[in-house]
Amino acid sequence: MIGKVTIGSSFGGVIRYAMEKQEASLLLAEGVRTDQVRSMIDDFNMQRKLNPDLTKAVGHISLSWSKEDAARLSPEIMKQRALDYMEKMKITGTQFILVEHRDKNHPHLHLIYNRVNNEGKTISDRFQKDRNHKVCKEITLKHGFHLGRGKQLVNRQQLKGADKIRYELHDAIKVASATAASWNELTTKLGRHGIETIFKYNSGTSEIQGVSFSKSGLQFKGSKIDRSVSFGKLDALIQQNQKLAMVQQFRKRPEYVPNRPEERFRPATYSQQTTDDIILDDLLRPVQQYDQQITNPLKKKKRKKYLGQSL
Repeated sequence: MIGKVTIGSSFGGVIRYAMEKQEASLLLAEGVRTDQVRSMIDDFNMQRKLNPDLTKAVGHISLSWSKEDAARLSPEIMKQRALDYMEKMKITGTQFILVEHRDKNHPHLHLIYNRVNNEGKTISDRFQKDRNHKVCKEITLKHGFHLGRGKQLVNRQQLKGADKIRYELHDAIKVASATAASWNELTTKLGRHGIETIFKYNSGTSEIQGVSFSKSGLQFKGSKIDRSVSFGKLDALIQQNQKLAMVQQFRKRPEYVPNRPEERFRPATYSQQTTDDIILDDLLRPVQQYDQQITNPLKKKKRKKYLGQSL
């Protein structure tokens, strides 16, 4: 079960869309007349006048289930799960309608509610998208609904607005980061697709704390796009790509002789992993640096002895 949350200003447009869709079925209505679509719209608009300062009084959430759940979802069960969702989302004490649509190959319904409740107070939309994700997952697990595995199964063609951009960012970052051996390389690759990479730094330092990505005027934290493209996960992948690139570069040389004598005479029956480890060890082994200004200690000693004799 997933929910798509939108906030708007016109009850007329969204109610006509929900009610006049072919094969639309009104499952439940609260606080509004249902004899005509026009009466329903008028009732919503009448209550919104209790709070005229709230310009976006329209709450619209589409609740969808996997097509694999279709056999176990009757209209009554969908209605009950929608009411559970509303309670957990604190959408209570207000006008609403639940309308089932059958125009897709998966079960879904539309919840339209008045953000001006029956007492004239505003139903907050603060952190609503985060709460929506949490509640949907909770209901899915509780009732054993199908749980989607990854973003690969999402139909990109059905996405619009912010969701469309978020998935475009996800796909582009996954492709670019698969071979990027540095953050500069990743930033350059994404820039070719019109994606800006924005780093967040720890206060007063140059230490990177997080990363966001922006496209078409919309910006998302990496972790909000997907956990796999958070700064920590991407940084670990880039470091892995760096090591792999170093190994591949060294293996292209005609002959490779390790610096350690004991490795030179070891039988040439290494596994691929062992050879790569040897190369990395030699590449990453610290080299002792000598101060070129220090003279030969033997010469210094002789010099002191000579000076002592001259005295």
